[in-house]
Amino acid sequence: MRIRTKHIVTFLVVMVIAVFLATYQLPYYIQKPGSADALDPIVSVDNGYKSKGDMHLVTVRGGQATPIQYAMAKVLPHEEIIPIDKVMPKGISKDDYFHAQLQMMESSQEAATVVAYKAANKDIKIRYDGVYVVSTVKGMPADGKLKSGDRITGVDGRDIKEANDLINYVQTKKPGNTLSFAIERDGEKRTEKIGLKEFKDQKGKIGIGIQLVTDRSVSVKPEVHFKSGDIGGPSAGLMFSLKIYDELTKQDLTHGLQICGTGEIDYDGNVMRIGGIDKKVIAADKAGCNIFFAPNERGAKESNYKVAKKAAKEIGTDMKIVPVDTFQDALHYLENMDKGKK
Repeated sequence: MRIRTKHIVTFLVVMVIAVFLATYQLPYYIQKPGSADALDPIVSVDNGYKSKGDMHLVTVRGGQATPIQYAMAKVLPHEEIIPIDKVMPKGISKDDYFHAQLQMMESSQEAATVVAYKAANKDIKIRYDGVYVVSTVKGMPADGKLKSGDRITGVDGRDIKEANDLINYVQTKKPGNTLSFAIERDGEKRTEKIGLKEFKDQKGKIGIGIQLVTDRSVSVKPEVHFKSGDIGGPSAGLMFSLKIYDELTKQDLTHGLQICGTGEIDYDGNVMRIGGIDKKVIAADKAGCNIFFAPNERGAKESNYKVAKKAAKEIGTDMKIVPVDTFQDALHYLENMDKGKK
């Protein structure tokens, strides 16, 4: 009986330790190579032209680390351990973070649509209706006064049509200044007076502590459709724009090849830095991609392009890494590429 009881106790202790190692969440985030997903099932233009090859968006897998995952990331190649507050800002819940990532995905789709339709000289109309609050930062002045879903239409009597209108106005003010915000919440108009404060982790930067997105309505002909599911973040913007343009125009931009890449895109077609590009290079190589577009950041010392080139060399891929600063850079490369060659 004693032996049986001892065995049971030992078993229970082992089980508790195993559960702890597998489920307890450490204050770290693990990033690893994700996948390179063909855009045909994700993006489509009504009656769009078809190509022989494919455009791909590339993802990074990640999640908050358990003790087992942390230990594995220490020894496995191409896995990175990042302090959790470098990924999710303090004061933002996991739900708010996930919602923000989906909002950024929607914004990237919209920006890509605008860039592609303008470049292809297709019918497009844009209306600006203010900015939406995605989330608030705990401990900052907006916390408790604004909430996710609020639409800001004005500040101090000035109309706010897009995010930069608000950002640029706030930059002219000082900590302690109080601003009057005109907002719409659940169909009702209201006014909130909110002071400005310096961000603790960003010396010299002031604000009220909100993450926001411009409320635009974009209508295009022919219509474009997205099915991105739960993929979040802004980094697919460049590839979305190339895919849409490829369907809007007769020339096959893919030349029968597998085209990968990454980079946030703005409404003017500028391609901006993203995170985890070395892991995206690995994912693209595993998927058999021939070309990988990387943000060049105007030749910055540690640009995404240079990190991507280094990662490509380390894994010995013959995938072509191409630096781009704008949508036009990528488009020009593809338009002038000899058919069937990288």
